Amino acid sequence: MNTSVAHAELIAAFRRAEADAAHKFGLIKVVANKGPKAIQAAVETAAKAAKRRDSFAKKLSALGVSLKD
Repeated sequence: MNTSVAHAELIAAFRRAEADAAHKFGLIKVVANKGPKAIQAAVETAAKAAKRRDSFAKKLSALGVSLKD
């Protein structure tokens, strides 16, 4: 696989993970009035999404790819 293609795929995966994490953090506000169990579940889901996003960012950083716009 061409390295530029691999980088592009990794960047695309990062962008999807970034959008997913933002969406999951937004869900915390939506479930705020549903009770502490719903809030806790949303927080845990958002944390997992953020961890995936950060993992992709770390891989890209190791490859020397800058994600700053």
